[in-house]
Amino acid sequence: MSSATVQPQTRIRSLDALRGVGVLGMLAVHIQLFAFPSVARWNPTVYGDFKGLNGWVWLMTLLFADGKFITIFAMLLGVSIVMLAEASERSAAWRAHMRRMAVLLVLGLAHAYLLWFGDMLVPLALSGSVVFFARRLSPGKLLVVGSVAFAMASLVSVGLTWSTAQSDPAALAAWRAEWMPRPEIINVEIAQYRGGWAEQMAQRVPAALENETVSFVTRLLWQMTGLMLMGMGLFKLGVLSAARSRAFYLRMATLGFGAGILLIALGLWRSYATKWDVLDFVLVSEQLHYWGNLFVALGWVALVMLLCQRGWALRSVVAVGRMALTNYLLQSVICTTIFYGHGFGLFGRVDRAGQFAMVVGIWAFQLLASSVWLRYFAVGPVEWLTRWLVFKRRPGFVRSSPAAVGV
Repeated sequence: MSSATVQPQTRIRSLDALRGVGVLGMLAVHIQLFAFPSVARWNPTVYGDFKGLNGWVWLMTLLFADGKFITIFAMLLGVSIVMLAEASERSAAWRAHMRRMAVLLVLGLAHAYLLWFGDMLVPLALSGSVVFFARRLSPGKLLVVGSVAFAMASLVSVGLTWSTAQSDPAALAAWRAEWMPRPEIINVEIAQYRGGWAEQMAQRVPAALENETVSFVTRLLWQMTGLMLMGMGLFKLGVLSAARSRAFYLRMATLGFGAGILLIALGLWRSYATKWDVLDFVLVSEQLHYWGNLFVALGWVALVMLLCQRGWALRSVVAVGRMALTNYLLQSVICTTIFYGHGFGLFGRVDRAGQFAMVVGIWAFQLLASSVWLRYFAVGPVEWLTRWLVFKRRPGFVRSSPAAVGV
């Protein structure tokens, strides 16, 4: 199905399924930032047991999850920009889009500074404001421009890192100290997150600010913009609506998982070979991971499209996808309650295997809760509020009669 055939009120189940997979998959990655000192996500040697089952959990997360599902999520935001613009009158499309991005920005800022520093809504909203102007480009141009924008993140990262390493030894030394922090530094982060909400701000605010300034300008703007543009192009080609042939998706899955896992594995080998040196990691390993993540994400897209084509209902996953924004924020509420001091204070106390067990439990809850919710309500609570603010009219909330998801 091309984008030109989408009607204003049409929901494409493959897109909802992808959103559901994206939201659920991100939790498997973000749990590391909720539960452990943040640097341990990228350098697993600095904190926690890294042997046996714990090591396998980290490895499988790196290969199949880390960076893959935010890729899908960003692509789908690009798709929604195209669909919203087509569903609105030309004169109203820009205003509706900017109101939507503004709502996402406000939600993201509140999320980042009041709850969890790892918020992605802010960079998505800011990047989404830029890509609106490219929505009418042909699929080929969207894919080319998107790939160039995506590549810029690698070029900027390598260029700035190499320049800093050559010209500013003090900055490089400070960077190495952050990459391999002393135990007392890690203990301060642990103590603050195990403290009350106000104590957590000492860690949360600087981390959120860095994510929304330095990280955004040097990486996230290029990465998110590129992914949204690529998502638009893939949607216009029918790739994201399960409209291509089974053979196409089989080739896409094989190439995506095969090439992606190879690149990530090479990056991991390089990290071990250099004993997790930060300079080499940023210049080589991180770049291999960056591109490998894109390929594996495309493999996941192909796999979901194949399941949709074979008639798999995926009703619970679709329900999660229809409430993607609600579920994304709910994950932060649940996990900060579990790990931070205003809740159970388990920060730094649960190993990687235990974290994944919690992920499975939260997945089960969200799959069930989303399905039950949509039997009685037309839309998720955050989605309902967002639509009200974007379209300036209150949408229906309660179903007139209970209905099965997807009907």
